[in-house]
Amino acid sequence: MGKKVTVETMVEGGKASAGPPVGPALGPTGVNLMQVVNKINELTKDFVGLKVPVKIIVDSETKEFEVEVGIPPTSALLLKELGKDKGSGEAGKQKIGDLPLSKIIKIAKMKLSELLAFDLKKATKCILGTCLSAGITVEGQDPRVIQKKIDEGEFDDLFKDEK
Repeated sequence: MGKKVTVETMVEGGKASAGPPVGPALGPTGVNLMQVVNKINELTKDFVGLKVPVKIIVDSETKEFEVEVGIPPTSALLLKELGKDKGSGEAGKQKIGDLPLSKIIKIAKMKLSELLAFDLKKATKCILGTCLSAGITVEGQDPRVIQKKIDEGEFDDLFKDEK
């Protein structure tokens, strides 16, 4: 078992290359760069257009490697769903778009392991908080209204399969 070398970087989903930042960081390890790049691109293909945190762990003797992919920030995932580049500069006054609750739940599922939430309902409410600060309405309403409706059980059918 050789010495482990860990490289952490941000790459654009599905577009890692042997150039910076991956190539120069891994060059000294002697690992097969193209294998690493292909693995990163395979694991990040669902995040095209987003910067994704990636950790590459290389065994310096065997040249074996593993790639761990993080999840982009919540705000980036929301903006991607809207097809926007940035949030509202004045979230209280200017709205940049509206998303269905199903998209919010999809993002909550992605982020569940990183959030300080114990279930999908609470995670969804966290994501709704990010919607509020980004100037995004949900189901045509203020995200706080949707949070209250979740508390009242109005959307329970969307959560019934999740525990």
